[in-house]
Amino acid sequence: MQTQRRSVLRKLFASLVGVSGLSLVAKAKTNSNDEKEVDGIVYDQEVPLFSQSTKLGNLIFIAGQGAHFEGDIKSHTDHVLKSMEEQLVKAGSSMEKVLKVSVFLNDIKDYAGMNEVFKGRFGKNPPVRTTVAVAAGGVPGNSLVEMDCMAYI
Repeated sequence: MQTQRRSVLRKLFASLVGVSGLSLVAKAKTNSNDEKEVDGIVYDQEVPLFSQSTKLGNLIFIAGQGAHFEGDIKSHTDHVLKSMEEQLVKAGSSMEKVLKVSVFLNDIKDYAGMNEVFKGRFGKNPPVRTTVAVAAGGVPGNSLVEMDCMAYI
């Protein structure tokens, strides 16, 4: 039971790391039992740092999706939303079942362009949303926008 709970907690933490866009930077040390410790958190070495998506009950958490190619905010937003939709469908959900979206803009000046593409993509009842411009350094992978979401199945 404790091992199962620890596994669920690891998956939830990993999804939250991906969802929030955080990254862990630390010295990693390997234990004799094939586990890796990062900042006091132990990961099985065969498990990646985070997943593209994870489920808990009837909830699905989709990790941050970015657009890693040359383009403007509209093409990046369209790509990100299509990637998010792919992950949702793969998990048995849809854009209409999204409850919350977090949007991370490389530049707040792109807010209007992102909104143009975002509008209407989630059906009649859009999800709640948080939009922020990231600090110096930008969105990872030179994307102009990154989004994550929570939905139900």
